[in-house]
Amino acid sequence: MQYSQIASRVATDGQSSAKTVSDESLIRQIADGDKQAIRVLIARHSTRVFRFLFRIVRNEATAEDLLNEVFLDVWRHAGRFESRCQVATWILAIARNKALSSLRQRSFDELDDQLDIQDPGDDPETVMQKASRGAMLQECLGQLSAPHREVIDLVYYHEQSIDEVATIIGAPPNTVKSRLFYARKQLAELMSKRGVEASCA
Repeated sequence: MQYSQIASRVATDGQSSAKTVSDESLIRQIADGDKQAIRVLIARHSTRVFRFLFRIVRNEATAEDLLNEVFLDVWRHAGRFESRCQVATWILAIARNKALSSLRQRSFDELDDQLDIQDPGDDPETVMQKASRGAMLQECLGQLSAPHREVIDLVYYHEQSIDEVATIIGAPPNTVKSRLFYARKQLAELMSKRGVEASCA
């Protein structure tokens, strides 16, 4: 099923409940086999999860396939969810593992080029407005290592905390802090050379 079809199908189903039921409650309902609950959860998280997947695999069809797999895993394993992290963090961890597995199947040599932070959801007007600065930022991000680009993506786009990023990537929080520090420092230096101040630095 295409991503657009998924979004269209679940948007109506999830609209009324999305603001009143917590993710944790939805997961408990999903664990009990509630199909409406999984529709609400998909409506709430599918767009950001799809974009996260797309930024890693850089292929829309692959991202759509992986999105289906992610929420299938959520459906199958909801009963195993433990409240030590947020539901969104758990879903992103599943998505990351599936995306990286997909890349490994493609080619290890391509892995370093797959984590560029690009948002396919921007409309043409928005793209034009930030094209110049965005192009420089993309160029600078492209010079960071894959692990450094990844933490920038999770912290600034997905607004994950240090502990949440640690859970997603399977690394100690101090490692995440170190990667984020050096990523911000290097990004600021690269942007400064181009006469632009990096907003996340």
